[in-house]
Amino acid sequence: MNVTTPDRVIEQQTADSNAPSENKFEQARNDASQHREAHVSVTSPLVGEVDAQRREGGEQRTAMRQSPPLPNPPPQGGREQKKGNQQKRDRRDVHGWVILDKPIGMTSTHAVAVLKRLFNAKRAGHAGTLDPLASGGLPIALGEATKTVPFVMDGRKRYRFTVQWGEERDTDDTEGRATQTSPVRPSVEAIRALLPQFTGTIEQIPPQYSAIKIQGERAYDMARDGEVVPLQPRPVEIHELTLVEQLDGDRSVFEAECGKGTYVRALARDMGRLLGCFGHICALRRTICGPFTEADMIPLADLEALCDRAASGEGSLADALLPVETALDDIPALAVTRADAARLHRGQAVLLRGRDAPISNGTVYATVGGRLLALAEIGNGELIPKRVFNLTGLTAHPGRKEGV
Repeated sequence: MNVTTPDRVIEQQTADSNAPSENKFEQARNDASQHREAHVSVTSPLVGEVDAQRREGGEQRTAMRQSPPLPNPPPQGGREQKKGNQQKRDRRDVHGWVILDKPIGMTSTHAVAVLKRLFNAKRAGHAGTLDPLASGGLPIALGEATKTVPFVMDGRKRYRFTVQWGEERDTDDTEGRATQTSPVRPSVEAIRALLPQFTGTIEQIPPQYSAIKIQGERAYDMARDGEVVPLQPRPVEIHELTLVEQLDGDRSVFEAECGKGTYVRALARDMGRLLGCFGHICALRRTICGPFTEADMIPLADLEALCDRAASGEGSLADALLPVETALDDIPALAVTRADAARLHRGQAVLLRGRDAPISNGTVYATVGGRLLALAEIGNGELIPKRVFNLTGLTAHPGRKEGV
């Protein structure tokens, strides 16, 4: 078996031989209200995904631009059955990742529903919620890819965002109402001098409108009811924070790379307070989420066009898929024999024999004949399967991971 790590390959003799555009937030108070957004990841929801989860549950606190309607599903991949006055189509097995370039005004839950319908997929979920007012990379897992969602959610995230100075809002973005104002505007020098205070491990108080639970109740629900939410500061990791551009005296553009649980809205709020001018987010775009970058993103219009071509036999929706194992780029790969693969597939451990057997412990993903088989743990000379994959159905084309 072969163990592939970032630096080396360990072989065993028995082995069988993966420029962001700026977005303006639109005024939303006169638009139609939307239903709340619930986190639909198949794993347990992780609290504090950046600038996103305060709108899970309940109705939207303020009105948003109406999301695009669900497109018609392609006729391929399932028969139709009549049920009353409705037509029901059989869902199919689809496995892989689609990195949607989510448009402003669409909730993450709605985006998942759109893709699930486009692919006629049985299962789908997203890895890290984006606010309706944010755009950019929303990784959507289909089928067996849902088993790898935690690896994406725990990964790095990068944002490009614009701060409007002179006004603080209760939601820390343009959706809320103004709570404090100031005629003061910060200089470029003052902003740059402040940034080191927001780099590294810092203490951050989440926004009042966030998905954090307090005695079983979401903070945003308490805030909607007029309660003062007693949120405590939490340590978060800011790997990088830079001033990219000063648009005018009122607006500054930043880029931030941060870890799980960081609120970009809170960054804007806290910088404004320390600069003595107040501030809130007026544009936000996610450019990196885990192993996925802007190069992997697909606009919704392109997906719909691909769906139309696939329906007419001129293409395949597999062209939009990234392999399931793309989410496991930071994990070593271990090639196993077909005999060992059969044991792993049955949930049985495999003994690692031979002088070239891996001696390190930890998580690997096992492959057979170059195909993903299982997530497993190496320990005490054994390979123990934890999650076994069944990739029967529609999957990414060979070479899709390398951009071929």
